[in-house]
Amino acid sequence: MGTLVLVGVPIGNLGDLSPRAAAELAGADAICCEDSRRTGKLLELTGIVRRGPLLQVNDHTEAGRIGEVLERLRRGERVVVVSDAGTPGVSDPGERLVRAAAADGVAVVVVPGPSAALGALVASGLPAGRFCFEGFLPRKGSGRAERLRELAGERRTMVFFEAPHRLVRTLTDLAETLGPERPAALARELTKRHEEVRRGSLGALAAEVAAEPPPGECALVVAGAEVPEPADDEAVVAALRAARARGLSSRDAATEVAAALRVAKRRAYALAIALDA
Repeated sequence: MGTLVLVGVPIGNLGDLSPRAAAELAGADAICCEDSRRTGKLLELTGIVRRGPLLQVNDHTEAGRIGEVLERLRRGERVVVVSDAGTPGVSDPGERLVRAAAADGVAVVVVPGPSAALGALVASGLPAGRFCFEGFLPRKGSGRAERLRELAGERRTMVFFEAPHRLVRTLTDLAETLGPERPAALARELTKRHEEVRRGSLGALAAEVAAEPPPGECALVVAGAEVPEPADDEAVVAALRAARARGLSSRDAATEVAAALRVAKRRAYALAIALDA
């Protein structure tokens, strides 16, 4: 059996191509890439002489290429997978190839490289200890609205990708759903000459982008929802009294209030019993 190698490539600055990544590209029996012209240009500019063919594997061709790639791997070849920029499989083709190779018992190796998502996250100044990568939001319809509603209560920092021509709408939708004061950062052209990171609220960033749309690919980082302050005993007791006034028993009132105020049910029940004393 051969080996499937996922190789991270530069997202802008060619100096970010690691020696290990260059060696894998030079020694590959075949290179799976999104666009043979772009990958060919990368090899040319970095002085890499490939020995194998470039196989175009993009959103439209990945499923159809799996059989051919598996045959190469079964013959013992070392097949490299790259995207146009960054790490393959992250909002880019590669995921289905990895799944098929793993199911076939093929070794999968990763050569880490640049990532626009992680670069934007650490440059944003927002909490990076826990985060979620959301990629591209659904473009329209109920799927988009539902995803936005789901994210309104997400407490982890969120990272999105967005195309320049859809950026204003996405920032506006996020501001309307998550709140215009939610902290955020907009990173564009990371590692390139005109790299820029704008920080502010969702509302402010939406207004800035509407007035002056920035060119280039963008990554958007949005702070998670704040954890609400725990309810004190006075608030719990007031809610319990209101529930009891509606005819609920102490146990049912405690259950309802515990869920509504996010307090321990045992605590709510103890306060409910104290009200009856």
